[in-house]
Amino acid sequence: MRPSTNGANGRGADGQFAKGNPGGDGNPFAKHVARLRAVLFEAVTPNDLADVVKALLAQAKGGDVASIKELLQRLLGPPVELDFVERLDALEQQIATLLKRGDSC
Repeated sequence: MRPSTNGANGRGADGQFAKGNPGGDGNPFAKHVARLRAVLFEAVTPNDLADVVKALLAQAKGGDVASIKELLQRLLGPPVELDFVERLDALEQQIATLLKRGDSC
């Protein structure tokens, strides 16, 4: 099924936004969040942040599992599911096989 043409949804035949599309209203809370974030940045100094990180590290070293998880996720990112890695490896092998045979991907 093809996307609808420029009509009520403002998209072209290819599904992309059509020329002249005004876009949406945006996030109604963006300005409020920006003000709150500015207050936070003004209140927290680099030394404050360093103290918080040191406290988190101390809790992690003490065996606090939640602190360990938080620290590792902040440093390394969320864990990758093994199934995803296996599927990616299988896909790469399929592509390599196709390329060896001269097939196009």
